[in-house]
Parts: sequence; structure tokens; C-alpha cells
Amino acid sequence: MNSPLISAKAAEEPSVSSSTAVPILDIHDLTVAYHNKPVLWDVDATIQEPSLIGIVGPNGAGKSTLIKAVLGLLPITSGSVALFGQSIKQVRGRIGYVPQRESVDWDFPVNVRDVVLMGTYGQLGWFRRPGRAEKEWAMHCLEKVGLAEMAKQQIGQLSGGQQQRTFLARALAQRADLYFMDEPMAGVDAATEATIFHLLQELRDQGKTVLVVHHDLRTVPLYFDQVMLLNMRLVAYGPTATTFTPDLLYKTYGGRLAILDLAAEAVQARERSA
Repeated sequence: MNSPLISAKAAEEPSVSSSTAVPILDIHDLTVAYHNKPVLWDVDATIQEPSLIGIVGPNGAGKSTLIKAVLGLLPITSGSVALFGQSIKQVRGRIGYVPQRESVDWDFPVNVRDVVLMGTYGQLGWFRRPGRAEKEWAMHCLEKVGLAEMAKQQIGQLSGGQQQRTFLARALAQRADLYFMDEPMAGVDAATEATIFHLLQELRDQGKTVLVVHHDLRTVPLYFDQVMLLNMRLVAYGPTATTFTPDLLYKTYGGRLAILDLAAEAVQARERSA
């Protein structure tokens, strides 16, 4: 039985399937530079099937830059990006985005429900205002992230974790096919993290693709089907079982022992549970 989370759109539009010939996301020779200094270079990656993908790497590795470049929020120095075989301008309505908390003006005078309603604007177009159906959908999305009781709270009055869940609800309200999430677990407790990833897995199971910038190496094998290991270049990309390995993590993190100890624990835990 389909979850109500996206069943409304599923009835209107076919979801992406593994038989789709055009890649969900195709990044080719992507290079991004700030002030003539490369931040990312020669990144190649193709996502062909719906998946839950972790983007992992050290601070300053270009993880957020990768997402913003794909979304057209940063200029690309060279290379190309195609989403569903088209440019971001052509398919923006099919894309959901959860930014880092630090990039949001939390003093803006808007309540939680109205933030989530913003996720419906892409479906409405320029000249329609959200109606009863959109408001009910926004409340449903807030219920999914456990924030329905805070719908009328000003966004700045929430805790960091609650703010993150609000923006996750806004992304869910978009009914997107491809989601990008930049550190959505920042500031949330373990129980909330588990709830959020359950929602992301639910989206994946219904034919959606979700890319998540993630820092906790111990939970990577628990949550992600595939992983991108990034450190200015794409070190490796593939199934978590074969890509999230000590050797490749060593290449990604440059031998930072504390980080690698955490990674080793995660790999051993995965092997014990297999």
C-alpha cells in the first residue's frame, strides 16, 4: 500500500523508474572555482536509479558547493549538469532542496506552516494562492516530521532541530522527484535523525532520489544505499557496501586518524549486522 506522503502526485505523474533511459542526474567534468581557485574539479557522476545517497568528505571538501552548482545557485567554471536530461531551469519544479541552517534568515516574520506552504508554490504557478488543499497538505507534511502542533509558531522561535524539520517538511510539500539536502541532521537528536531518515527511505522506496550531505560516518552504512566520497575531487562513488571502505576513506580524509577510527567502527558494525 502506498504511503500518503506522495501518493497524491503519484496519481498524476509517473515516478522515475529503473527502466528510465535518461539519467536522473548526470554530472560531467564539473569544475567550480572561487576567485580563480578551484573548489571542485573534474567531478563525474551519474545516477541512473532512485536511491538514497550520502555525500561524505572532510570540511572544505566541496560538498555544499557540489549541491549548489547542480542547483544552479553557483556558477560552473566548466563541465555540465543534466537533471532528467534537462537543465535545472527546465525541471526546477521536480527538485526539492533543504539548505544548511546557517544560510537561512530565521528572524524573517513567517510562521512554520507558511514556510511549509512555500513548498507548494511551484505546483501552483505565479497567479494562484495556496488554498484549502495546499494548507491541508502542508499540515500533513508537518505531521510527518512531528511539528503539527507548532504550525503557528514563528520560525525563529524553534530549536535548531525543529527548524531543520520545518525545512524538510517544506521539501516534502514540493512533491519533488529529486531532493538535495545539505546537512539536514545538524542540530537534531538521535531519535529525530532516525525519524528523518525513515522519511527519506520512504521517499526512496516510492521512486524518489535523495542526496544528503552527511557528517556522521558511524551512521553512513545504516542509512545510505550509495555514497559519494568527495574531497575537491570525487574520490569514489558507488554502493555503500563496496565504496565505504577504510582504503577509500583514507584517500578521502587524508589519514586523519580520529575520523578513520569512526569509519572503522561503522564498517565493523555493518559487517557484524550482515
